[in-house]
Amino acid sequence: MIQLPVPNGLRVLAAFCGVGGCTRGYQLAGFHVTGVDIAPQPRYCGDEFVQGDAVEYIRAHGHEFDLIHAGPPCQHDCTLTAGTNAGKFQYPDLMAPTREALAATGRPYVIENPPGRAAKKMRVDLTLCGEMFGLAVIRHRNFELGGWTMPQPQHLKHRGRVAGMRHGVWYQGPYFAVYGDGGGKGTVQQWQQAMGIDWTDVRKEIAEAIPPAYAEAIGSSFAAQFARHDGEVAA
Repeated sequence: MIQLPVPNGLRVLAAFCGVGGCTRGYQLAGFHVTGVDIAPQPRYCGDEFVQGDAVEYIRAHGHEFDLIHAGPPCQHDCTLTAGTNAGKFQYPDLMAPTREALAATGRPYVIENPPGRAAKKMRVDLTLCGEMFGLAVIRHRNFELGGWTMPQPQHLKHRGRVAGMRHGVWYQGPYFAVYGDGGGKGTVQQWQQAMGIDWTDVRKEIAEAIPPAYAEAIGSSFAAQFARHDGEVAA
């Protein structure tokens, strides 16, 4: 069991929280975290959970928090939706309404999404990679920071390739591909260890999360700025 630190008095709203990858990271940085998601999340690891529309909750309650972290679903812009599955599924584009809701709160925020088509709809102020934290996943994620900034960590050279089956050939490597079900992508236990997630053993939930280490780094930087500036952060 992960030992969480004494709360620093700051509150984060984790919108589109899922099982709570970012939530656990903010908890490790000392935050009290409220998660909101349209789907029930019985294994959510946060301090409070609200089932409901994340964008509407941001509009109604976002101003009550010190920081808002939003990871709107990226299916509308993902490669499979645009390519292999073109025309098969319809997903809402939540990036613009999420940003509008965040801006209206007047509170500092973080928008998180994977690289790709969705990244073209957001300002990329920060990119994090599992190698920066010694994790067994690469899992690049882009972040738009609203109302505050933090330094970009050095993007370290990857140590090798992702382990798994490629065109009938098994490749060894220091990283696991944490998505999907096939391709010899590793056991659930290997995924848990690679991501730093131990409170769920459901593959889909792990695959949709970000490593807690990412949000811990973001939260620690935000909290340090908040403390230095007597309750305000530098934009």
